[in-house]
Amino acid sequence: MLYPVYALLFADAGLSTSQISALFAIWSVVSFVFEVPSGALADMWSRRGLYAIGELLTAAGYALWLIWPHFPGFALGFVLWGLGGALASGSLEALVYDQVGDDYAKIIGRAGTIGILATLAATLLAAPLLSAGGYRLVGIASIAVVTLGGLLALRLPDRRTKAIDRTGEQVDDRKTGTYRELLTAGLRESVRDRSTLLAVAIAALLPGFTALDEYLPLLARDLGAPTAGVPVIYALVAVAMAAGSALATRRIASMPLIVATSAALIAGGALIPHRAGMIPVAVAFGLLQYAMIRAETRLQEAITGPARSTVLSVSGFGAEVFAVLLYAGFGLPLALPLLFALAAIPLLLTAALEIARRG
Repeated sequence: MLYPVYALLFADAGLSTSQISALFAIWSVVSFVFEVPSGALADMWSRRGLYAIGELLTAAGYALWLIWPHFPGFALGFVLWGLGGALASGSLEALVYDQVGDDYAKIIGRAGTIGILATLAATLLAAPLLSAGGYRLVGIASIAVVTLGGLLALRLPDRRTKAIDRTGEQVDDRKTGTYRELLTAGLRESVRDRSTLLAVAIAALLPGFTALDEYLPLLARDLGAPTAGVPVIYALVAVAMAAGSALATRRIASMPLIVATSAALIAGGALIPHRAGMIPVAVAFGLLQYAMIRAETRLQEAITGPARSTVLSVSGFGAEVFAVLLYAGFGLPLALPLLFALAAIPLLLTAALEIARRG
């Protein structure tokens, strides 16, 4: 519930736009620095425990914003949030795959559907909570939810699938080496052959494109939607993404076709000079959500070594880097619909990578 209004919290505390941008930069840098090292730590120690710690650190970051509503407090809160996100990234996905194996796409797709709809509900709840109790009530509710998520994670089993050693034998992946050895093993497995490298790249690029959703309200308004109607359009996108998650267990078409179609829908919808153009854009985001889960599942299945969380963190790091590049691209002095249309080009290149991986 804090997510849609935290920028307003900073502004109302007297921060300038440049100071708010500096906070986002701090958040990104911390996430980049700790993304891959935290994956190796999850492989060496406890994926369940590290995920729980990550959620608790995020909750502590929110709490700091309420306790110390000034730039240093906000900055330290973002440091904790960035660190918490890095600890959780890759840990939960690896933990889930260890427990469910071949059912991963079904479970993670179902969870994604619920998560997207819950995010939508939280966004809608933020306004009445803000009216009732201001930022403090919204913050306390957010802290409670994130803390509960971390504590619930401790109830998950923490058994692991068997890793495969160089001789092809199954081994206990808790006894495969030190932190440095696991970090090295994960980095090597990420690039062990052309197919794996492309799988990691595609699993990174597709989530990176979801950074475009930050600009969807602005695009909707540029296409003629009234400000009051923007939340409805955002809800339409959320429903499409939830449907994409729900369908992730089914093969509805080839991955290159899915990705290329989403690129065409984003470009075509953005260039329609009417708010109806947001309908194909919403469908495109649903297809992206579907492709993202399929790509992640395929990467999970390709990992045979002990450093599962590390490999997934490499993919997560790539997604964050690509998202930052997209943000930089959207800083160009061009009309927003044209920028969305241009964003379809790297998406088409991702479809080409998928074809190359298959070849």
